[in-house]
Amino acid sequence: MAIATFKRYEKKYLITKEKLDKILPELLKYMDLDEYCIGGNEYRIYSIYYDTDNHDVIRQNSSKPVYKEKMRLRSYYDKKDPEDKIFMEIKKKSEGQGNKRRIKLKIKEIDPFVNEGILPETKDYLSSQVAKELAYYFKRNKVHPALYVQYDRLALFGKEDKNFRMTFDRNVRVRRHNFVFGESEDDELLLPNGEYIMEIKILGAMPLWLTHLLSENELYSHGFSKYGNKYKQDLAAHRLNYVLTDKNGEKVDFDFFESI
Repeated sequence: MAIATFKRYEKKYLITKEKLDKILPELLKYMDLDEYCIGGNEYRIYSIYYDTDNHDVIRQNSSKPVYKEKMRLRSYYDKKDPEDKIFMEIKKKSEGQGNKRRIKLKIKEIDPFVNEGILPETKDYLSSQVAKELAYYFKRNKVHPALYVQYDRLALFGKEDKNFRMTFDRNVRVRRHNFVFGESEDDELLLPNGEYIMEIKILGAMPLWLTHLLSENELYSHGFSKYGNKYKQDLAAHRLNYVLTDKNGEKVDFDFFESI
């Protein structure tokens, strides 16, 4: 099992392909393409977000609280075999500062961990601590797979500061069923073709050259959550399902409350 921890500030923007083509040559004066962008090409990211039956996680996060957190699975390959390893991440944000902690585990270990609290085998102290942190999250939040998200990413990092990153995500596809990594004919596009989510991820202050570049091209921060925007779309279209329970946690229907 592997662990990685990230702590940084993140700002998101919506940007067209035309504008990306315009600013990319300038960005490459100060930044390099990520090693996964082989030959200058994008790479694909697969994620599965977890939530409760009544969408409590995304409802809380969408209310713009001071503190928010979410849990997801993430892979950089189309993986389905139970022995394949993927990342499990818990992402927290407080007053604009993000913190991501993750462990690597086998696909077959996910359900016993989430549903029964069976900790995956760990080989070091830090992995063990993050696994226990995730176990506590599952104990407090009765979550299950709620949204599949897949997209293509172009990523850059600073030539002088490797912690300074910029990403450009397009072809964002989502679905609320069939929670396996890989495309499905039921996928929905979250953004129009030719539109990207640009994200700046940095530990300290934004470089002055980048501030000027954003201003010159009229690019302004625009909070955008892939899961959050899908939730808002489904909410507006009345496509969300909810589960009603009595005081004992047993599922009931609306008639139950009329009889009280």
